[in-house]
Amino acid sequence: MTSRSGPAAAVETHDDGTYDDERYDATPFLPRRGGLPAHRRAAADCRGCPLHRDASGTVFGRGPAHARLMLVGEQPGDREDQEGRAFVGPAGRLLSRALRDAGIDEDDVYLTNAVKHFKFTEEETRKRRIHKAPSLRETLACRPWLLAELRLVSPELIVTLGATAGRSLLGPSFRVGTDRGVPQALPEAGEEAVDAAGGIRVLPTVHPSAVLRSRDREEMYAGLVADLRAAAEAL
Repeated sequence: MTSRSGPAAAVETHDDGTYDDERYDATPFLPRRGGLPAHRRAAADCRGCPLHRDASGTVFGRGPAHARLMLVGEQPGDREDQEGRAFVGPAGRLLSRALRDAGIDEDDVYLTNAVKHFKFTEEETRKRRIHKAPSLRETLACRPWLLAELRLVSPELIVTLGATAGRSLLGPSFRVGTDRGVPQALPEAGEEAVDAAGGIRVLPTVHPSAVLRSRDREEMYAGLVADLRAAAEAL
């Protein structure tokens, strides 16, 4: 067993990379100080849940340090895991197109995920890694990183993409179908964690991967664009 040193609190780790019986909590790995670059470096060593074991690495958020708009997805996909960059796979490309159609400059947006490691199952016959949704326990374990990003970026508005991101910030009762498209206040627990003066609003919508899976892709894409336009108008 070794002791991890650095800006975050010391963490006792075993030779296989586990720590404290895998407590499902990223908090011990967060740096005590510093901005986004310091947090990105610290996140690369996160062992806050077992997902780090199979993923290629941590995929931290990207974008302007003080963006007015933040988009939060579920988790990195296969391409994101390989490249170490959020929203660069098929869903990311569709999101880029939707942002353009909604009149939003992607260079002005901070993009991140509720969970920072890729969770997957392997399809042995075709040697593919198949996305698997993170559990609530895994999502909550990673939540300290997301709250740190919210505190550091301090956006005016967050757009949550899909159910996992929505539940991470709005609670377990969140449902995309009933809550989408309308800005609402970030719940008190989140406000306290990010110390947000003046309040941060959250506008839920579907995840772009849901558009790709939809039988009526055109209609669902139009709904995503409409929600993103509503986000732009809310700023």
